[in-house]
Amino acid sequence: MIRAENISPFDPCSTATWLARGRAPDHAEALARAWRDYPDLPPTSAAADRMARTRARVEAMKPVNDAIAAQAEAERQARNFSFTEERAIAGRGDERDTAILRGRDRYGYDWNQAIRYADGWHAAQAGWNHRAPSKSVERPAYDRGFADGGGDVDDLFDAARRTNLAAERTPIRLRPQIAARSFPSDWPKPSDGPRPTAWSRRVIILGDHPASALGRGEIFERFRETGGRYGGRAIILTAAHGFISGASTVPDGDELTAARADELIASAEQEDRLRALLAGMDVEDILVALHGEYLRVIDAHAAALPTCRNRERTRNTPLQVKAHVKLWMGRGRKAGKNVGAGHIRWSKATKGLTAKLGELTARYQGPAPGKGHLLSIEQCGALAHGFTSSDGDLLVPTIVVGSKARLRDEMARALRLFGGATRFAAR
Repeated sequence: MIRAENISPFDPCSTATWLARGRAPDHAEALARAWRDYPDLPPTSAAADRMARTRARVEAMKPVNDAIAAQAEAERQARNFSFTEERAIAGRGDERDTAILRGRDRYGYDWNQAIRYADGWHAAQAGWNHRAPSKSVERPAYDRGFADGGGDVDDLFDAARRTNLAAERTPIRLRPQIAARSFPSDWPKPSDGPRPTAWSRRVIILGDHPASALGRGEIFERFRETGGRYGGRAIILTAAHGFISGASTVPDGDELTAARADELIASAEQEDRLRALLAGMDVEDILVALHGEYLRVIDAHAAALPTCRNRERTRNTPLQVKAHVKLWMGRGRKAGKNVGAGHIRWSKATKGLTAKLGELTARYQGPAPGKGHLLSIEQCGALAHGFTSSDGDLLVPTIVVGSKARLRDEMARALRLFGGATRFAAR
């Protein structure tokens, strides 16, 4: 069924038209005035007259278009400087960020010039040769940075001298260092590369985002139904209480604001509470499902997180977060169980759905006799008979799945099970 939609006509002579398209009030009024002063001539007018009217309108709009471009450029530079300042204040910047801000504060450079100043300063500090930029307007800033960094273009042995100094210099790190640890915001996204880990050694850290797929709701319930039964531990960061155990019954609160995040960051009690929640646990695998202000809080208390083999965090949209959590969940195993690790390679469904893990292949064989869907686990082109689980049970290489929607999950589970099995029994 075709649905008719009422679309308001485009009236360039109306200020509201330009306001609705994101223009500032003064810019919107100037654009509308230009269209009112120089409207289009009727189609019956001579082409030369219509072109002349268009040129006159473009000329009348040129000042406002230039002002819009200048405002956009000023906002871009302000955002860039603000981002660099925030990195430096948080201790997450480097010497180059400091050089950019120094160029702005000391010499009044704009963003592009400050970048060239930092390029020159870094080149001098690293012992590189003087390489001025191609744009002549940016060369003075580069030369000034090169000189401030200790470079001297008139010295024949300048590059050699600075290279020797660079080899002896210890880099200045603005970011506070934690021995053998990195910040959760730098951790990679989950993958199936790490080997599966017992649930009793796994920790997931969630944020109490109200009415959000990133909160305790669906993800926490799934964790409690799987890993929670086998000793996995969940820690929840709430706006009202800070770090709490996933077993605690705490009602959903408000979203974590920047002001409240600053309070949690300044609180030494929160770091002690996080250490207490992890005390007595041999952690081997941590997943941080936090974003925004929540991630900033866990970064500030990263010293309380134990050093372990696998440290990952989820990324981007709620759908991607769910996919990453699902992948991380799939790496969990019960104590005493062996599960195969590695990247599962999937074929295109149009060519017949198959998945491979090492020398093992899971293949969809079509509808099963009677009811369900048939999967087979193969090794070197033949059914993988003779594989025994860690419990001593003989694994059956043919599997019937009731729902076609679960094919991928069951194929991945079977490949992991066979990949961690031992081939003791005879074929």
